Amino acid sequence: MSVSKAQIKQVRSLQQKKFRDELGLFVAEGDKCVEELQKGFELVSLYREGENATRVEIEQMSGLQTPQGTIAIFRKPLLPLAPSLEERAGGEVLLVLDGVQNPGNLGTIIRTCDWFGVHDIVCSRDTADCFNPKVVQATMGALTRVRVHYTDVAEWLKAVSSQHSDVRIYGTLLEGEDMYEELSAIRNQLSAEGSKLKAESSIIIMGNEGNGISEEVRRLVTHPIRIPSYPKGAETSESLNVAIATAIVLAEFRRMEN
Repeated sequence: MSVSKAQIKQVRSLQQKKFRDELGLFVAEGDKCVEELQKGFELVSLYREGENATRVEIEQMSGLQTPQGTIAIFRKPLLPLAPSLEERAGGEVLLVLDGVQNPGNLGTIIRTCDWFGVHDIVCSRDTADCFNPKVVQATMGALTRVRVHYTDVAEWLKAVSSQHSDVRIYGTLLEGEDMYEELSAIRNQLSAEGSKLKAESSIIIMGNEGNGISEEVRRLVTHPIRIPSYPKGAETSESLNVAIATAIVLAEFRRMEN
């Protein structure tokens, strides 16, 4: 069986967001990634080298420098943001991404959220598309368990704050409080009150790779935090990669719950 030129053209077109949005489809490559995504998304087409496609056809369809021999097209899901996610903001930890634009970073963040039990990410509209092939590849199937929503982040945070006065909104800022000291202080305070620190009553905001959290969103942060460098006062890099920083923050939040 030969893959038609129209099929090759369609797969290639899904490298671009406008066609993913227009067709309601996205593409994934590699046996492991495709296998995982089949658990949560509708499979539309599957091409495998040696079965229904030649090596040349796979290379023509692939967006990778080294094609892995398996390419699949899936249907994009419809993920309503409100009001359910606003209601759940008081019951589970949520991650907010404000202008994270590197697809590799977004993919790694989604995979990290999967590891730490964060099931929803709320993204600003200028954050990278989670169905970008580079993002999909980096998630290694985590998209089946982590839902990614796009909205006006500032307006959404205002709505959450109006519904949940006890929700803590953490923002990672260079001028923020030492994260370890801040979380320890909150934990001690809650312990004195007879309760435990729960990440589930928290929203964590990570900002753009170069500019950090936007000014509009920054004004809504109730607990500005930073990951301190070591040792204090030593000359070091200006900041951490946002995906690495997200992993460190989520790890600490989960650790402090114990």
